[in-house]
Amino acid sequence: VQLQASGGGLVQAGGSLRLSCAASGRTFSVYNMAWFRQAPGKEREFVAGITWTGVHKYYADSVQGRFTISRENAKNTVFLQMNSLKPEDTALYYCAVDSLPYRGGWPKEGDFGSWGQGTLVTVSS
Repeated sequence: VQLQASGGGLVQAGGSLRLSCAASGRTFSVYNMAWFRQAPGKEREFVAGITWTGVHKYYADSVQGRFTISRENAKNTVFLQMNSLKPEDTALYYCAVDSLPYRGGWPKEGDFGSWGQGTLVTVSS
């Protein structure tokens, strides 16, 4: 599967951005999807995830209440709505797809088999 992330940019603290990740090459609707991010000099970290059913959503503590993940299977796209952005949210944001279809439970980071190229989010103070 190929993933194309978009929607990043420069925003002031307190502002909002909406990231999109379009998938192609696989039946999108049967895979768990997630967003990760990597800030300069830091390790990649999980941001948010959504199960293939769309029923369960998971968030890192640092973004809980500010970010919302969603998916639109008809468009093979997963979104990340980011509100109340902070300078510490500055990072390269990646979308990723689970390597196993119809997986029950949430996968480990190593279970994500395909990654997008990343979209840069910069939050100024």
